[in-house]
Amino acid sequence: QVQLVESGGGVVQAGGSLRLSCAASGSFFSINDMDWYRQAPGKQRELVATITSGGSTNYADSVKGRFTISMDNAKNTVFLQMNSLKPEDTAVYYCRAGVTGRAFVRYWGQGTQVTVSS
Repeated sequence: QVQLVESGGGVVQAGGSLRLSCAASGSFFSINDMDWYRQAPGKQRELVATITSGGSTNYADSVKGRFTISMDNAKNTVFLQMNSLKPEDTAVYYCRAGVTGRAFVRYWGQGTQVTVSS
């Protein structure tokens, strides 16, 4: 079993910054990739950014140039640096990890609230 623990959410004014962290722990062989998703009230969960263990990244168009995803492979932790935040970035942010153990399984974190006030 793998646990993902997120931290770093909070309330920030528009134009401000936040840094989210997600640490994976448990029994597994390797992490293939880690992603950040978000879900705003009344909307579907959407992919924000993804990073592979090799360092390849991809971003939603809405956050390109403002958000940066990075990963500390040694600590099995993924980060999301969010700059120039906008009210429309308000959502619950979820971490997801693709993990290889006895099989390949994707796990979700519990989510962390990000609120951007105008």
